[in-house]
Amino acid sequence: MSATKEDVEKFLDGNPAFAQGYFNKKLTPGALSVMAGIPESNVDFGMLQELSQIEEGQILFDLIKEMQENVNMEKVVFKILKRIVALIQADRCSLFMYRERNGIAELATRLFNITTESELDDCVVHPDHEIVFPLDLGVVGNVAQTKKHINLKDANESSHFSSFVDDLTEYKTRNILASPIMNGEDVVAVIMALNKTTGPHFTTEDEDLFLKYLRIASLNLKIYQLNYLLLSALIFRGRNNIERQFHKALYTVRAYLNCDRYSVGLLDMTKEKEFFDIWPVLMGDQPPYAGPVTPDGREVIFYKVIDYILHGKEDIKVIATPTLEHWVLCTGLPTYVAETGLICNIMNPTTEEMFKFQSEPLDDSGWTIKNVLSMPIVNMMEEIVGVATFYNRKDGKPFDQQDEELMEAMTNFLGWSHLNTDTNDRMKMMENRKDIAQDMVLYHVKCRDDEIQTILKTRQYFNREPCDCEEDEFLQILKKELPGPKKFEIYEFGFSDFDCTELELVMCGIQMYYEVGVVKKFQVPQEVLVRFLFSISKGYRKITYHNWRHGFNVGQTMFTLLTTGNLKRYYTDLEVMAMITSAFLHDIDHRGTNNLYQVKSGNPLAKLHGSSVLERHHLEFSKFLLADESLNIYQNLNRRQNEHAIHLLDIAIIATDLQLYFKKRTMFQKIVDLSKTYEDEKKWVDWMSLETTRKEIVLAMMMTACDLSAITKPWEVQSKVALFEAAEFWEQGDLEREVLEKQPITMMDRNCAGQLPNLQCGFIDFVCTFIYKEFSRFHPAIQPMYDGLLNNRKEWKAKQEEYEAKQAILEAQSGQSGGYICNYSDLCCSSYLPVSHHLHERMCLP
Repeated sequence: MSATKEDVEKFLDGNPAFAQGYFNKKLTPGALSVMAGIPESNVDFGMLQELSQIEEGQILFDLIKEMQENVNMEKVVFKILKRIVALIQADRCSLFMYRERNGIAELATRLFNITTESELDDCVVHPDHEIVFPLDLGVVGNVAQTKKHINLKDANESSHFSSFVDDLTEYKTRNILASPIMNGEDVVAVIMALNKTTGPHFTTEDEDLFLKYLRIASLNLKIYQLNYLLLSALIFRGRNNIERQFHKALYTVRAYLNCDRYSVGLLDMTKEKEFFDIWPVLMGDQPPYAGPVTPDGREVIFYKVIDYILHGKEDIKVIATPTLEHWVLCTGLPTYVAETGLICNIMNPTTEEMFKFQSEPLDDSGWTIKNVLSMPIVNMMEEIVGVATFYNRKDGKPFDQQDEELMEAMTNFLGWSHLNTDTNDRMKMMENRKDIAQDMVLYHVKCRDDEIQTILKTRQYFNREPCDCEEDEFLQILKKELPGPKKFEIYEFGFSDFDCTELELVMCGIQMYYEVGVVKKFQVPQEVLVRFLFSISKGYRKITYHNWRHGFNVGQTMFTLLTTGNLKRYYTDLEVMAMITSAFLHDIDHRGTNNLYQVKSGNPLAKLHGSSVLERHHLEFSKFLLADESLNIYQNLNRRQNEHAIHLLDIAIIATDLQLYFKKRTMFQKIVDLSKTYEDEKKWVDWMSLETTRKEIVLAMMMTACDLSAITKPWEVQSKVALFEAAEFWEQGDLEREVLEKQPITMMDRNCAGQLPNLQCGFIDFVCTFIYKEFSRFHPAIQPMYDGLLNNRKEWKAKQEEYEAKQAILEAQSGQSGGYICNYSDLCCSSYLPVSHHLHERMCLP
């Protein structure tokens, strides 16, 4: 049986690969010469290619014409993708749109599984049935993240391939061709083709064709994305946030309005005039305002009119500071509505006597006013923020009650939008004020160029500014200027800052970063490191105890616990750097009063932070400093390293709240107990190094041990530091008595200064003993801290007994119980504690 022409055509259509191969094989110069009736030498294959390009050009022209005539993005892209499927012999093609929700970038299916036989309605994805890809999942997410196209010959060989969509749809993906659609530097969408039907994978030629047609799809998607945004940008360029948001609200409701045109007049919300506007009236040069006012007493002033044309070609006209002669306002209707708050429905404007409507056409289109509906736009504060006027119901009939109800709902929406955007503007203003305040703080806290020369002496050494020097030159200077590890014994648990200036403490802090080897490893810019430590020292207030000296001492103890105490073995170098940094920063900008005082006094910090008030403030201040590039010692870390360092900063600083200390004691004790069950020390260290949670608990306890470490210092140091701390407590007690009119607790009451030894013994027993005993059990190298604590308790106990004995003698002499109260002067001026006159002055107390 012979095949018909129709049979052959059907076969070739159904087997395009065979047809292509057969065509290439049979299309020789000889065959062409017979078909065309010309000599074989005259056959030009370029002519055939030219004809093919003409056909392709016609296809592209048709697509562009479709884009021009059709505003439906999905329909145009669907046609393009359907064409791509046929050209590259793909099994199917899909469109994934890029978006951000709650600040998280993702891709969602918009057109899914387009084949050569698909219909548009079957491929458009309803929002309820979206498949969503985060950017760290799947090939499509990777394409969006890298912004590069990909030709994946075997999907299973890619580490980015995820089979969850295959599992969901019971489909088997073999190979993938995918490309991002870009708008400048921004990803708009990703288009993906799956499974070559006529070969093992997509070829280079397929890739070229794919990308060529995607240029058209890209153009269409850009138009779709920018169409409204461009319109808004052109019309509202330079306008304030309220106007932009108001415009979006108006544009949103336009589809529901049954009219040819509507205009919105925005009212000035100023209730009180500026003094320079009042002066001319007070001087008699200008009569007082006697015009219409809104129900809440504002002058009716329309500062802007927005005119929306909905008939024919849509257009928007914005009239800034319109005159009363403008056609929207000259009728007097918007002013009347703003003054009375009434809804006005005018069925025949030409016969209206109260309002003067223009009877002739308003523009070249011949459009005239036939009926009008005008109503106030009221926000949730019941303030009239504008007047909306709707013209000409589309069917020619007057506006009815249903129109009034619908449009009143629309104007309510606009009013709420106005209130919301007004609130946003107020928030923006507050943000601006906050930025200005932070800029002021940064100006006073940041290390100045003259201050950095006290440490990083580039002018002295090289006669150049730091910005003109290299890292190795900084290193040369610092090797000579820094004190080194031995001069001030920074590795010792018994370290004392008494013989150091504040500048020397800054230099000791810088030295510690070199000692743990993190400057070179993490490419910390040395100028930034110097500025950072200097700025931290300036960030601490000049208060009695919680000043830079305390901040440094906590950092030094953290350094010593990690190195001398050998706790460093559990942590990475990055973690060590973050822990030392956190310790230096932990009390920055302390106010000299505790959390409870912030709450009782109604301090804004207490209103801002619900718990750990000061600790959260120290944390925010620390992040504020690190956000400045000239102070950011983490600037050369990658994203994950930086996030980890900031995470440890969060834990470390919040952990210094003693309220949290009691919650973590049991967990820490379990870790210490567990460490004693390991005979092989290396196995314990290896296991502990991988246990993130346990490392964080140890870090939190280390911060407490560092914060309280003054209690473990040699007696001659501890006895003096205790007076600094007590003096700051007494200062708070004075504030409570004078400002809050409350009697302070014993610890805060300078009239109970004689109770200090007893309070110190109680503090050692109730809070301190556990932590230093457990750390010495955990790591024997930390035993000196526990020994120092026990010795100080013995000394405080002796002082307590001495005080009680004196009290007993005085009571016996006076014959009255409690006849003598030791106060601050007694405490300092007697031999009660070894406090020098110089130390007395440093405590800044009367």
